[in-house]
Amino acid sequence: MRKRYALITALLALPLAVSACSADATEDADSASGEVSYWLWDANQQPAYQQCATDFTAKNPKITVKISQKGWDDYWSAITTGMVSGTAPDVFTDHLSKYTDFFTKHQVLPLDDLVARDNVSTATFEAGLAELWVGSDGKRYGLPKDWDTVGVFHNKKLTDAAGLTPEQLGTLAWNPTDGGTYEKAIAHLTVDKSGKRGDEAGFDKANIKTYGLWMNSSGSGFGQTEWSMYALSNGWTATDKNPWGTHYNYDSPKFQETIKWWKSLIDKGYMPTLANSTGLDGLTQLAAGKVALATNGDWNTSAVFGNKSANFEPAVAPTPVGPTGKRASVFNGLADSIYAGTKHKEAAWQWVKYLASADCQNVVAEKAVVFPAIPAASEVAAKAFAAKGANVDAFTVHVKDKTTSLPWITAHAADIDAIMKPAMDAVMSGKAEVDSLTKANTDINALFTG
Repeated sequence: MRKRYALITALLALPLAVSACSADATEDADSASGEVSYWLWDANQQPAYQQCATDFTAKNPKITVKISQKGWDDYWSAITTGMVSGTAPDVFTDHLSKYTDFFTKHQVLPLDDLVARDNVSTATFEAGLAELWVGSDGKRYGLPKDWDTVGVFHNKKLTDAAGLTPEQLGTLAWNPTDGGTYEKAIAHLTVDKSGKRGDEAGFDKANIKTYGLWMNSSGSGFGQTEWSMYALSNGWTATDKNPWGTHYNYDSPKFQETIKWWKSLIDKGYMPTLANSTGLDGLTQLAAGKVALATNGDWNTSAVFGNKSANFEPAVAPTPVGPTGKRASVFNGLADSIYAGTKHKEAAWQWVKYLASADCQNVVAEKAVVFPAIPAASEVAAKAFAAKGANVDAFTVHVKDKTTSLPWITAHAADIDAIMKPAMDAVMSGKAEVDSLTKANTDINALFTG
């Protein structure tokens, strides 16, 4: 999601290793041919990449690209199954929370020899993005495609009616003791079915018409759009080092007091219960007037601002300032990776290389869906968003002010999720106390020592 900040400088020292067991770099690029299968999960991005595929084939007539799109859950289930059965796509959109398991199982192709052979410069990408895709073995497993941060989407008609100005929404602050001005705004934006606001006498928390804040899910162990911005701005760090730490800190008082505060919003009636939010899209609820604020990523900007629902006026504010005196957001970035079992290695590489080029990333930028990995293309995207009426300063401010944090990248990603998801679900549904996360943390750290 983000770009230039202190944590990334440490990554810049990582070497771009060239491994003898990398992809076969002796193949003649001119001989590349065949149909390359390419998968992605975001339907909003499919038209842009279809245009890239058309342009690519025009320049490489021996290679065609077949694009398939699946929803997030189905996507990763199919990828995982395909890795085992040998039916995975040649190229796929990869995620930092997933690729660590893929490369440790040798299911994705290291790209170092190909990068060196074709003189692909990773310096063309936003600072730090390329280094995110260097594994703990020093090899590269993807070329960056975009970055993202998190903001607070809101329905301006609801915030205006509540007397909250854009300036006020842009300067909110939170703390784990009383929630600060952020919680006060959430309370004021919550309205029960009799018209009472959450900060008024007689408010009925059991009968809500409009929630102040949406909860996407419990967030498992990442909480990118759920709780990460609060925990990080409270001074919490997920691991002992990043990337490739070997000790998690879900037992930290800073983390647990953050989650306790976040859960308290449910108890007060300001945020829906886990059961009442499961299966519902928060941004759809936002447009329908069922909620006033919804934390989410910049990849949803085009969809939110393109929603023409009655009584909905989209806007977005930055995440609240925390006890550290700064706001926070995870700086995530996607990349394109090649399945190790591909039968079209050279053609797949040519497509990945094109996806990472300015030619493709400018096409993506002009569609105003995401911020591409190449800085100049990100500027094109910002202008394209503005042309659609979307002010994206709430997302870019994190990069400008260096208030971003790297996603925590470690081994055992799937196992950690298997522990943290039920643990966080239990806490947020009221079935377990926040201190139960200490046991989950112990189980996670045992993965690194067992």
